Amino acid sequence: MLKIYNIKEKQEYLNEVAELTQKEWGSSTHSKKEFEEKINKKVYKIIQNFDNPLYCKLILLDNNTLIGFISIFPTDGEDRKDLSPWYSTMFVKKEYRGKGYSKILNEAILAEAKKRGLKKLYLKTKLVNYYEKFGAIFLENLSNGEKLYYFSI
Repeated sequence: MLKIYNIKEKQEYLNEVAELTQKEWGSSTHSKKEFEEKINKKVYKIIQNFDNPLYCKLILLDNNTLIGFISIFPTDGEDRKDLSPWYSTMFVKKEYRGKGYSKILNEAILAEAKKRGLKKLYLKTKLVNYYEKFGAIFLENLSNGEKLYYFSI
């Protein structure tokens, strides 16, 4: 059965989410020790932000199997530090892609943002014609080649 959880409620998935995040967006590592250190830092950062109203990490489970996750971050990178909060880290495991799970994650994070009283979520991406289907509105091109969008909550 599919269900969305705040990772705060399902901390047994912290390491798996941190590993997937590092593999997808992190810098390459040269050793197992360095990789484990990065995972430990990511887990620590998630735990430290559990009570931050501008931070949230939702996970999608099918029974006890992690399908994917999505986040709200207070900041996201060096570009546009004047904007907050950010729609970040939408991820669906490769074997589950193309089945509509990203739509479920998108709806869940927008509902969570609304519940928290947020009015906008900003998003940066290099993907073309992807987030528009979820309602993202183009704002501008960023200097690093990414496009800046926002969701009106």
